[in-house]
Amino acid sequence: MAETGAPPLPPTPPAHTLLTRAEQFVWHTARVLEQHRFVYHFLGGSADAVETALSAYRNADEGYGHALEPDLRGPVSQPLHTGHALRVLDSIGRCAGQRAERICRYLTSVSTPDGALPAIHPSQRGYPAAPFLPVVDAPPSDLLATGPVVGLLHGNEVWHAWLFRATDFCWQAVESLERSHPYEVEAAVAFLDSVPDRSRAEAAADRLGRLVRDHRLVVLDPDDLKDRDRDKDTAAPPDPPGDVPGGHHFPYDFARTPDSLARAWFTDEEMARSLDFLAAAQRDDGGWPRPSRSSAHARSSRGHWAPGPELEGRAIVTLEALLTLRAYGRL
Repeated sequence: MAETGAPPLPPTPPAHTLLTRAEQFVWHTARVLEQHRFVYHFLGGSADAVETALSAYRNADEGYGHALEPDLRGPVSQPLHTGHALRVLDSIGRCAGQRAERICRYLTSVSTPDGALPAIHPSQRGYPAAPFLPVVDAPPSDLLATGPVVGLLHGNEVWHAWLFRATDFCWQAVESLERSHPYEVEAAVAFLDSVPDRSRAEAAADRLGRLVRDHRLVVLDPDDLKDRDRDKDTAAPPDPPGDVPGGHHFPYDFARTPDSLARAWFTDEEMARSLDFLAAAQRDDGGWPRPSRSSAHARSSRGHWAPGPELEGRAIVTLEALLTLRAYGRL
């Protein structure tokens, strides 16, 4: 039989494994971008294919839009979309050079007066957005939006004028945290894991870890989850702007890889329990659920304000779960 010239199919994991079940979920539900990301990370696929799929979300201003971050709909560029794009580029080793230069020009154009990023730029007005992401005319600087972006750029040794003031903002925000929310702590960790001043980062992370444990921002034993939800005397920390109130966080949420500074916050047993819980959270369809917002303090559910974001978001969460489990040798 004559050869067609088509490339050989990548190897498929053994049937009925956690990874194979997730693969079926991706083929059934994921966007083209997440499909290419899955193939790249787990089936030996091409980084070019991932970048080509990502380019469909890029706008003329060099920011990213078009619901790349599923909870923000519409075509306009937003800091959260652009931060998502940077994470994708970083994961395929292409967060540098002219790509990063173009993105930094966009970040400069939407920065707040103190040089940081807002959670939502006012250009989102008129387009659908999740109810926990309000659009205001003069949004404040936001660590959730700024910290991960600054951390990724530093981690890829990008140097741009925008980074100087944005880095100063992140240091001030992280070192002044006294009572926080888990999502804000995640953003702080993303910054601290890559910022060049390592001794300062380690000191800040050590203080942040004590805050997380002292203020019960993490579930150390998943078996206690029901007891925690029934504890009406537990005071909820204030919710930073642009964040979703409530919800549960586990050690793997803060320490996505073993080399994260947040890994030192947890014992081996605590981390192992959380990873067991993460693996067990895979649903029958092969995907992972979006984070629950079922606590008494939640104003809305991240995954249920519209059907499109729920489905698109689950594919992203599934990829993140797989990458975390692989980082800890659990696949």
